[in-house]
Amino acid sequence: MFTVRKDWKVDQTIILGLFSDNFTEVFEEISDLNGFNLKPYIESGSISTGPRQVERLLLSSDGEFRRVYFFGLGSSEDLTRDEYKRIMGYAFQTLQKDGVQNPALVLDSFIPKGWDVQETASLIGEVMLTSTYVLPSFKTGAQKEKEEQRLTVLTSEEPETIQTALEKGSAYADGVNTGRYLVHLPANVLTPSELAEFARTMAEDYDFTYKVLEKQDMEELGMGALLAVNQGSVEPPKMIVMKYQGLEDWSDVTALVGKGITYDTGGYSIKTKTGMPGMKGDMGGAAAVLGAMETIGQLKPKKNVIAVIPSSDNMISGEAFKPDDVITSMSGKTIEVLNTDAEGRLALADGVTYAQKEGADRVIDVATLTGGVVTALGSWMTGAMTNDQAFYHAVEQSGQTVGEPIWLLPYNEDYKAQVRKSDIADLNNSPTRKAHAIMGGAFVGAFVENVPWVHLDIAGTSTSEGAYELGPKGPTGVMAKTLAHYVIQ
Repeated sequence: MFTVRKDWKVDQTIILGLFSDNFTEVFEEISDLNGFNLKPYIESGSISTGPRQVERLLLSSDGEFRRVYFFGLGSSEDLTRDEYKRIMGYAFQTLQKDGVQNPALVLDSFIPKGWDVQETASLIGEVMLTSTYVLPSFKTGAQKEKEEQRLTVLTSEEPETIQTALEKGSAYADGVNTGRYLVHLPANVLTPSELAEFARTMAEDYDFTYKVLEKQDMEELGMGALLAVNQGSVEPPKMIVMKYQGLEDWSDVTALVGKGITYDTGGYSIKTKTGMPGMKGDMGGAAAVLGAMETIGQLKPKKNVIAVIPSSDNMISGEAFKPDDVITSMSGKTIEVLNTDAEGRLALADGVTYAQKEGADRVIDVATLTGGVVTALGSWMTGAMTNDQAFYHAVEQSGQTVGEPIWLLPYNEDYKAQVRKSDIADLNNSPTRKAHAIMGGAFVGAFVENVPWVHLDIAGTSTSEGAYELGPKGPTGVMAKTLAHYVIQ
């Protein structure tokens, strides 16, 4: 995927970055080594330094023509990490559209003033893979196998350190793209059983401890909440469990719990005909957790992690659960079902309980949980709730670092009291449409014992409405990077 060299003489298409405030000697060195002169083009101003400006040169060298790309990067002093990634994404997408394979990128020309070289190389490795990712197509004759993307990186640094940085970035990208891939799959292809099989293969690849709880196991453990969601389905439920142990002892464990509802009709609280398309993506939380585990498996931090994915679809049949049913969760708490379309929080309730019984010292759950968070925050921000401010701020900082912003919603006794309003059970699963996003999180929080907890609602951020610099239209793989970064840091 990446070839790193100190020798700058190449016979490939050469890729150069141009800052408005950071001209370097690199252009003269590239010119001298490869037999052409770039200086007149730069000094004449015919090559723009503006962000997302692309200039293509066809230059003669030893009787052969060589392509050279200049990508304008703007001012390095004003450049944020997120904007840099978007500019680089645009650059890689341009190369992809032009059919440029295995170009030679001159790393020194892409380093903003004052930035760490290895960190920047890691960003480039990540962006190359996320920006050019192509979602699989089910159209007749569609290309089934895609060629591995390749990039030669020319650097004045030690090649081994740059290689390591690029591979770190690609590990984060692989996690994002895993999340995208899973959310993209139709529900008749990605059933709970197939999701469990995908996780099993990942566990084998990275030597994770793996098990899946079947329906009989859930019945023995009393997982009445997840089982209720599954009642109307012909597809068996799965509780997917993976453990990564990077420490000698199974202690200081972070639990990542992802909602794995592979299709959501709403059950008897049925969705509208316009509300149902797209519900194949209701397992976006599970996809984020599996994406994070992909990154963790590659980078192998000295940390302990358990991934728990309660998975089912939510269908309608004569056996489906109904509003007014009372069910008993794994925790022993009883739940009055007021809305069968509030099924994700039921699945998470048993998932969170199981994670704690497996020794979790802190819990992060992630889910496409509520339409309310979309109303509140749109598609630009993931909503969050917590019982521990310090824990939340660490997760939030990871999100900020990797470019996945998070906004904290309130969570106090007034909200907690709402999910306890039931005349016949301990809890109700849908007390009111008011503060809808908070009600969903507060219900999950009722199953968290004495451990720090962060809830992430990605209903608005799990898909994009159009193609953008960092990827295609559709699934974003959001929170895969944040979860992995939190664990690794």
